[in-house]
Amino acid sequence: MLQKMLEKNRKRLRRKIHIRKRVSGTAERPRMTVTKSNRRLSVQIIDDVKGHTLVSASTMEEELKNLKPTVKDAEKLGDIVGKRLLENNIKTVVFDRNGYLYHGIIKALADGTRKAGINF
Repeated sequence: MLQKMLEKNRKRLRRKIHIRKRVSGTAERPRMTVTKSNRRLSVQIIDDVKGHTLVSASTMEEELKNLKPTVKDAEKLGDIVGKRLLENNIKTVVFDRNGYLYHGIIKALADGTRKAGINF
């Protein structure tokens, strides 16, 4: 079982490296990266030129602690991130799925952000 987990993680990291070769964020179009675990979801909007995080949201924040890493709650988190981006006058981002497959929770998070008015 441990070998299977290590192999799955190795494949995700390989996809992550492949994606990051091409995806980079600027001040006009920052990179939106997603991190997920069995208990938490986290989203960061990063300007790679300066190396700064512009906006972030996580289920570890006090007002978002009730959100779980489910499809329904990921869409809510995406909506919250979208609203925070609009408050900072950011209308377009580059989506970095961080090696995760674009399915389920990751897709719901992206859709929630799009519904808030952010373009990818």
